[in-house]
Amino acid sequence: MEQSTSPRGLVQAATAMTLVGTLTAVSAAIARYPVYGGQAVRYAVAAVVLLVVARLSERSRGPRTRRRLTLREWALVTALAATGLAGFNVCVVEGTRYTTPAMIGTVVGAVPVLLAVVAPLLERRRPAPRLVVAAVIVTLGAAAANGLGGGSVPGLLLALGALAGEMAFSLLAVPLLPRLGPIRVSAYSAAAATPMLLGTGLLVDGTAVVRVPTAGELAGFAYLVVVVTVGAFLLWYDALGRIGADRAGLFAGLIPVSAAVTTMVLGLGTPSAAELTGVLLVGCGVAAGLGGPRRSAPAVAVPPDQEPVGVTGAPCP
Repeated sequence: MEQSTSPRGLVQAATAMTLVGTLTAVSAAIARYPVYGGQAVRYAVAAVVLLVVARLSERSRGPRTRRRLTLREWALVTALAATGLAGFNVCVVEGTRYTTPAMIGTVVGAVPVLLAVVAPLLERRRPAPRLVVAAVIVTLGAAAANGLGGGSVPGLLLALGALAGEMAFSLLAVPLLPRLGPIRVSAYSAAAATPMLLGTGLLVDGTAVVRVPTAGELAGFAYLVVVVTVGAFLLWYDALGRIGADRAGLFAGLIPVSAAVTTMVLGLGTPSAAELTGVLLVGCGVAAGLGGPRRSAPAVAVPPDQEPVGVTGAPCP
């Protein structure tokens, strides 16, 4: 897939990562809830919402032939759920036992560089030098915004696991999107991750894996389900089909920026000089990466039941 600067794709990628960045501050509302059980509930409810949306969307366009997942697609969905969702959460949660959240954020901040290099190679094309340089600038900005934390070897290894999970979240979805579309890819991966996280929670917390949430926790979960999971997933996966994983990856640098801004807006703290420097670097990196010549991506056949999901000349799921 050639690079495209589809305005809609760029806005979607930026919005998705901005929404994901708000998770840090909002998570304070559910900090006392069992972590793995809470994540399992979050993905389970999100999967139901997404499947309902998919069914209503298909029904509004009349009867369609039900598309069954192939064995390869089942394997990709399972791998995506195990690495990009369940595995990522496990690595982040367990990693904070050995190192600081800043350290994990700094390591995961390398996502733009890796996507700028790996995504084109998987598509058998050369990485764009402009994007690689821009991704390095974005990564440095993300590292500065995260505070360049430190920690132990186990903490570093778990942070690297979180980095791998974040990469898989995008790369494993790319081959699924043309046929399934962003709604079903999001729904299937969330549904598959639910038992994985619930099983982990049973091992860690036993019968206390879930409980009735308080009013504040319920509001926090509602935000995570509707905004961070359903909303951000759909925006991100649609953006991948429009502008490619390597270009979309630049916007991952907005996560720490959004986290810092949300923390300030909610009155939970003020940005440090390092965070402000990081924000500036991320902005410069994204601008540099998007400043190249505009190219139109080749048309990709879109399944009939996915046509309304943004057909604008660029390939979209």
